[in-house]
Amino acid sequence: MALTWRAVVLAALGVIPVALFPVPGTVVVWALVVVAVCAVDVALAASPRAVAIQRRAPRSVRLGVTTRSELVLTNTTRRRLRALVRDAWPPSLVVDAAVRTDGAAAGEPLVARSARHAVDLPAGESARVRTTLRPTRRGDRAAGAVTIRSYGPLRVAARQASIPVPGRLRVLPEFASRRHLPSRLARLREMDGRAAVQVRGEGTEFDSLREYVVGDDVRSIDWRATARRGDVVVRTWRPERDRRVVIVLDTGRTSAARIGSAPGAHVPTPPGAGDGDELASTLGGTRLEASIEAALLLGALADRAGDRVQVLAYDRALRARVAGASGPRLLPALAESLAVVEPALLETDWPGLVGQVRQRVSQRSLVVLLTSLDPAAVETGLLPVVHRLSGTHQVVVAAVADADSARLRADRSSEAAVYDAAAAARADLERAAVSAVLRQHGAEVVEALPDDLAPRLADTYLALKAAGRL
Repeated sequence: MALTWRAVVLAALGVIPVALFPVPGTVVVWALVVVAVCAVDVALAASPRAVAIQRRAPRSVRLGVTTRSELVLTNTTRRRLRALVRDAWPPSLVVDAAVRTDGAAAGEPLVARSARHAVDLPAGESARVRTTLRPTRRGDRAAGAVTIRSYGPLRVAARQASIPVPGRLRVLPEFASRRHLPSRLARLREMDGRAAVQVRGEGTEFDSLREYVVGDDVRSIDWRATARRGDVVVRTWRPERDRRVVIVLDTGRTSAARIGSAPGAHVPTPPGAGDGDELASTLGGTRLEASIEAALLLGALADRAGDRVQVLAYDRALRARVAGASGPRLLPALAESLAVVEPALLETDWPGLVGQVRQRVSQRSLVVLLTSLDPAAVETGLLPVVHRLSGTHQVVVAAVADADSARLRADRSSEAAVYDAAAAARADLERAAVSAVLRQHGAEVVEALPDDLAPRLADTYLALKAAGRL
């Protein structure tokens, strides 16, 4: 039994007769009256466990996109249900809620409320309770129990029960880097020969012949065709298709580092949200989030280019894998698989990671490693094994630069800031040295701020494709 503020007020009113009529036993009598009133009110309340509940929620939603969870409540008792209903979801999901009974007009606006919903249902009727959800974190989110607090006619006491109603919502990556896809596809069309621009590179496929113009590479001159026509003729080339692109996400401890602003990292806390919502909205911005955005953009671009895309997430075990999907099925498969990938607080097994790649691809491929350029981690982990990949494949190491490092390096406002700037500059020099060593081992290195990593990596892919290095 749960007491309301009305029961407290009723009990407090006992002070008045005690003060006016100081008769022994008055307090006891009044307390018995209050208890009796509460007991009768609870007895007249509808049983919360007799309420039939159905949950309707979407299976998945993208990060930052608003959706709704709906509960259908049916009063199967013979009494009127006066209740407060709480549809429990994790704090990183709930924004606001609304209620509408079945008798409401179709165009009637919903009444915005908190996560708790007031319901007044006659016997045998139903109501729909809608909770607006706007996720601020990626991953699977399970619904909690539905709590129903059923009041009596006097609303001085209530019966309460929490009823498990299964529900699960998968929050997919935001894919904010999608906005860079049209411009990269336009460049890809140019490279493919569907526009006027032609490119040449060793290992590309022959496309057609045309007359020589000033600025053409003399190595592309077709001397036999030139002799037949009497004019200088050059070959045009198009990038090879059906290459293999393997994208590997390092999910070890370095992927858990917070690196400032990242796609989908922070969603402003909605008005009226609780402290839990604010906390959840600031837990994003890890290196892994930016890596997922880069993997999605590169995967979509490579698929449009006709290449076969495979994605692995690995630390000391394989956390996710997407292979064999193409066309319209690729992006949904990537989003579904990467939605539940979380950083693991342990060192990445780089020999094992290389073994995973070599086990799945034997012919020359583009292998993209989305990891960190932390000098200690690279020197003890990636550096000793990178030559095993670069000897067979074209390797690209892509890493997220910390936005806070650039800010610290530029600050000279105080003595402490100068020391911080010196430390940030030294860290940048160490990462530059590590990048130089990786390039000596045959790997391309891409380092960019969180918002720039995805387009920079896509540009690197296009440049390698144009040069025929895939």
